[in-house]
Amino acid sequence: MTKFDRYPAVEWAAQGRPAVGGNVWSSVSIANATGLAFDRVECKFITDFLLTNKREAEVRLAAFRHTGKAERQIVSASSVLNLTGTTARTVGVVVMRWVHGIPYGWDYADDTTIYTIELQHRYKKGPESPKGQTIYAIAATEGSAINGNILNWGYKQDDGGKWWWVPTYRDGSPWAPDFVTLPNWDEGSYSISPMHYCVGLPQERIPEASAKGWAWTRGTNSAWGRDPDITEDYFGV
Repeated sequence: MTKFDRYPAVEWAAQGRPAVGGNVWSSVSIANATGLAFDRVECKFITDFLLTNKREAEVRLAAFRHTGKAERQIVSASSVLNLTGTTARTVGVVVMRWVHGIPYGWDYADDTTIYTIELQHRYKKGPESPKGQTIYAIAATEGSAINGNILNWGYKQDDGGKWWWVPTYRDGSPWAPDFVTLPNWDEGSYSISPMHYCVGLPQERIPEASAKGWAWTRGTNSAWGRDPDITEDYFGV
């Protein structure tokens, strides 16, 4: 039971993530790492809808110190990993290994302090605004009655002289011809899951881990970007 640190598992799903707080760093998942035994961790998550030059993400791992006063202070962060996606929709997998820099989990002078390791993300490119489809139809506010001759059926003759049974509406009814836009089912965001696991391991188990970070990806193109910088803005809740 003491060979590595264990943190809770989460649901295996990639959810669409909009830009938050002006596209500052925001956490998509969190592991309570208070009392950890090892100086390095591995985590895994999945991605979806990362599209090259359209929807690209920046991700990093970051450690935070929390006090009993609801204060949240960043301790350390990995380098920025750019997830640039592919030209077609693909479900991707990302594994990250990192030397976290947390001082072994406890501040003995303060019984209320805990530490967390968080997977953070923000848009490198995007999000998109996919257009819906506009149609011309007899329309009314949702819930408007269609009985009582408010919406009738009548005959209409086409150019060839043939009569057709078509919906019609009365003057003064809530129904009238209008342009109706059907929203695109695609929200235009990339999708990223919480960490499927975040586990503390010894150096011999994950020797690649470093303070800047190490990553392995499948189903998305990727490249390391900026070095660690704990002064960058993040969503502070």
